[in-house]
Amino acid sequence: MRVTIALPLEVQLELARVRASERIAVGLSGGVDSSATALLLAAAGFEVVGLTMRIWDGAVQIRESGRSGCYGPGEVRDLQRLREFTARLGIPLHEVSLASDYQRDVLEYVRAEYRRGRTPNPCVWCNRRVKLGRLLEAARQAGIAFDRFATGHYARLRPDGTTGRIHLFRAANEGKDQSYFLALATQEQLRGLLLPLGSLGKDQVREIVAAAGFEALARTPESQDFLESARYTDLFDPTDSRPGDIVDLQGRVVGRHRGLVHYTVGQRRGLGLGGTGEPWYVVRLEPAENRVVVGRRTDVLAGRLTAVGANWIAWAEPPKREFRAACRVRQRHAPAAAQIRVVSPDEFLVEFDEPQFAVTPGQIAAIYDGDDLLGAGTIDSVSPSDGTG
Repeated sequence: MRVTIALPLEVQLELARVRASERIAVGLSGGVDSSATALLLAAAGFEVVGLTMRIWDGAVQIRESGRSGCYGPGEVRDLQRLREFTARLGIPLHEVSLASDYQRDVLEYVRAEYRRGRTPNPCVWCNRRVKLGRLLEAARQAGIAFDRFATGHYARLRPDGTTGRIHLFRAANEGKDQSYFLALATQEQLRGLLLPLGSLGKDQVREIVAAAGFEALARTPESQDFLESARYTDLFDPTDSRPGDIVDLQGRVVGRHRGLVHYTVGQRRGLGLGGTGEPWYVVRLEPAENRVVVGRRTDVLAGRLTAVGANWIAWAEPPKREFRAACRVRQRHAPAAAQIRVVSPDEFLVEFDEPQFAVTPGQIAAIYDGDDLLGAGTIDSVSPSDGTG
């Protein structure tokens, strides 16, 4: 199929730095964004090959519910749609089996973090370890040749002419920005990556897919989460839901919980503590004591955090001085002004100008200078701005 859709100017500029002779592999999921990426690259005249991960092996009991997600029995349906799309587009599709890698690098990571009383971000970790890591390694080991890898993430990449490093920027459409999910990507991964959708909006992307003749695909709902189930607890054994006490900040028992894996910092609903006036929120989880600690909303405000596993994107070496920036502590959090201090090559401290709600150990702290994502790390500890608590 010859794709004759008009390339938006922003996409033309993005692709101008790519040699016309390059062969580009596109990470395909069967969704609108990755399909639009393949269509745009084909319309630009590149040789395109499709790569997709097969990760569902039935190891977790998840029933088909119609909910869209990366991991679940719906993979069978998504693969069939993807095969039809690539056959009609006339590009090869390579299905790479990575169930064991996904089990080890994503699912076990999620389980381990929840058992530690933390709330992980599986999408960030999957991008680094699986989508931009093991998938490409396995494809090349299987003899699939390509020069670059493209995905449907809404973010932008720009090379620094002075240092040669690849900078990661927020998407032009702030409401669709997904730079946070790529915050742990390495320079090697970013150097070989293409993000054609970074300057587009979702409506534009749907129009591109529909204009190419894939009207039904253009109406496909977005993926809702990494898991098709609405409950992360489906990943856990019954022994992980060991009931225990809910206590206030003074240690007084105010209720009972169903197991720590059911709770996260900032949670208000599902605590079973109604009728006490001002609402209760989860302040922290204490796995050693099997306790959920609750307080009022002001008790969930954090003034500072410490992050570990630092991944600096903008610099080859971490800065040796304090600097001003903005910090995003979860995908749907507006970056907040803060003072950043690098403690060691692996660790940095963030002190917010204004306390932030529900800063959660296990999530990613991403540091921005405007749209430029400077680096990130995993939130390890949190404290109020006065250093107590």
